[in-house]
Amino acid sequence: MSSVRKGEADTKLTREQFSRQFNLSFADPDFQPEAESLARIEHIAWHNYQEGRKAPITQKAGDEFADPNYDISVEWLATRQRLIEAEKANRDRSRATRVLVISGSARNDGSCPGEISKSYRMQKITREVIEESGAEIDYLDLSLLTSSYNLHIHPCKACVSTAMPLCHWPCTCYPNHALNQTGDWMAEIYERWTLAHAVIIITPVYWYQATSPLKLMMDRLVCADGGNPDPTSTHGKDAEKAKVMELAGWPYPKHLAGRTYGLVVHGDVAGIEGVRRSLSDWLDWMGLIDAGAMSKLDRFIGYYESYAESHEVLDQDMVFQEEVRNTARAVVQAANMRRQGTLEQPDELLKRPRPK
Repeated sequence: MSSVRKGEADTKLTREQFSRQFNLSFADPDFQPEAESLARIEHIAWHNYQEGRKAPITQKAGDEFADPNYDISVEWLATRQRLIEAEKANRDRSRATRVLVISGSARNDGSCPGEISKSYRMQKITREVIEESGAEIDYLDLSLLTSSYNLHIHPCKACVSTAMPLCHWPCTCYPNHALNQTGDWMAEIYERWTLAHAVIIITPVYWYQATSPLKLMMDRLVCADGGNPDPTSTHGKDAEKAKVMELAGWPYPKHLAGRTYGLVVHGDVAGIEGVRRSLSDWLDWMGLIDAGAMSKLDRFIGYYESYAESHEVLDQDMVFQEEVRNTARAVVQAANMRRQGTLEQPDELLKRPRPK
């Protein structure tokens, strides 16, 4: 039996430290008339923090789960139910093909940059192609993390590295009400990925890497690749139980496998090929199917030219715009073929000798 290693976590905040942290959200003088009310709320929040009230509203899991008597979060149950319904809708042949188009840019004209992103413009190009084909488009704009109120993609805690069964599908790490880690967007994003028959990711390069909003989403999708759909089997986050389950043999279910994908990666100096390859490798590993060579695009927009004129450069680059259209065309065609049973994944039935 593998032992559970301990000793890294910081001690809890003192009452004074907690008070300072709590009141950071209420620094605006407009809150001062409600100082007494906030003090009462702070007292409740302090109590919940000390007690570790991660999931304050629970119910018995029921007969669908390994431990029917386990007290499970009603919020998680609601997300799980939406995913079950989304998977049924995904498999319904009578429904139109649905393409999830994701913009990985962190910028929009509603926040500090004051201008739309080029990824947003490329989304509009793909939208035209998708809608003309008769497919549905679902646009996920990750820049809303920078411009929407109390919207978060909280970071992955790497439960997988303790043992795969400790990583639950969908994620049970959030919300954590005791730590005020709420407003987690991933509950909705899991549903949107599940509904989709195909995914197109359009993203710029930030410092040779994927953008931080995109990487947050990617990390939190780890539960889609081998995640445990029954949190009662590990009694929540019981590391020892999870290790026993993994060592007994874990099937690593791929919850999003079989969907098709395309990529548009753009930059201005460097890094486009590396980001495009890493995104392809990630999606391939999860069991998604690329839509051919023209569906994986990386291009510079205004190579070593001014940032100020980059939109004008994109206006003039009609060839690149057509390449973006071809990415969308390839993805829609591949998704339709997959749904009709004429696009097969050659290695789909092979068993990984080293699953992970």
